[in-house]
Amino acid sequence: MLYLCLLFLTTTAAQIPSASQQPSPPTDIFLLAGQSNMAGRGGVTNGTLTHQPTWDGVVPPQCSPTPYILRFAADLTWVEAREPLHADIDFLKTNGIGPGMPFANAILMDKPGGRTVIGLVPCAIGGTSIKEWQKGSNLYNHLLSRAEASVLRGGKIKALLWYQGESDTENAEDSELYGGRLKKFLTDIRSDLKIPLLPIIQVGIASGEGEYKEGVRRGQFGIDLVNVMIVDALGLPLEPDGLHLTTPSQVRLGGLLAHAYRRFPSHPLATPLTNAAPISTIISTFLLSIWWIFTFLFPFVVNYFYLI
Repeated sequence: MLYLCLLFLTTTAAQIPSASQQPSPPTDIFLLAGQSNMAGRGGVTNGTLTHQPTWDGVVPPQCSPTPYILRFAADLTWVEAREPLHADIDFLKTNGIGPGMPFANAILMDKPGGRTVIGLVPCAIGGTSIKEWQKGSNLYNHLLSRAEASVLRGGKIKALLWYQGESDTENAEDSELYGGRLKKFLTDIRSDLKIPLLPIIQVGIASGEGEYKEGVRRGQFGIDLVNVMIVDALGLPLEPDGLHLTTPSQVRLGGLLAHAYRRFPSHPLATPLTNAAPISTIISTFLLSIWWIFTFLFPFVVNYFYLI
């Protein structure tokens, strides 16, 4: 409750500066939501003396800042993105490297120089369950309001990157119900954003706070919504806590997310998501087959039986 009160004060009390004080608005906007591994704990370990979580401050080249990657701050302004992306969002925790910056830098490489500005909208909160993200909850409303505010100066929401589920591994019931709850959340957020086919990339969890990880993973991989993909974090190295991805793992995950995003049809480098042919192609092939049968095959059969 204390967190939610502070979050409300942080996001509503700040005054939005004039447009002249802000950088150019982004053209392509990506929502980052979920829990701690999306917020980023790469490089965060307990200090040997204080036993308090500290970030080592190491920023890999794939996470380097650029004027063409912006971050939507807690005060609803666009600023140049720098690690840790979630420092003013998941502010009750110690944040480090997450997948957002390596994802954005990878996507930026696909775009014409100087014509694309990527906007990242951090919304992830560590330690949260899927029940806390359902429609009507504070976290859901926070995500929705930040998403809506992010497009007020222009730009288009291109995708939602979702990494959550570790908290739902603590008991069997939450684990088994995860898939249905996740599907409802994704369906609701698309509906409320009025983007029914919004591309969504979720991350298959690599770890969990409890013993029921496999139930959550079954729910994740069982989602049957259009334009929803999954990349698997299983096997990526973890920090000593056994729960959070290391900095190199987060960099790798950012690349996997970028590769998945490139497969969506709206992306300039997209390849087909499935091998299914369009209905027009199917109809044309069927009609062509009928024409071939009556033009070539049918006369041949008639002549054959006539000769017999």
